[in-house]
Amino acid sequence: MDETWRPPAADADRIRASLAIQLVATATGVPAERIRERARLGGSACRARRLAMYLAHVAFGWPLERVGCAFGLNRATAAAACRWAEDGRDQPSLDAMLDRLERCVKEVLEAPACELPA
Repeated sequence: MDETWRPPAADADRIRASLAIQLVATATGVPAERIRERARLGGSACRARRLAMYLAHVAFGWPLERVGCAFGLNRATAAAACRWAEDGRDQPSLDAMLDRLERCVKEVLEAPACELPA
């Protein structure tokens, strides 16, 4: 694994990245813990992480540098993931799933904030 120093992601960015990961995990059946692994992934876990990064990019409007930082990866990895996901949107089932996930993210972000009782 690349041990290059990267700036830490803000807590709010990590929380939003976790939202994207959880939604993709739920939609794909790939455990969120697998998607979050810091190792090089293969197979369905790799594809799920790519989808989560793409979802963060489009649903949050984040630039690729910010996506990479929030996922603990570099900009080039985030860019490759987003290209892969964008190409995959040619498949109607994947396109429909990503549309649903984007709507879910927007619903969560537009929900009114509430204070939790102490």
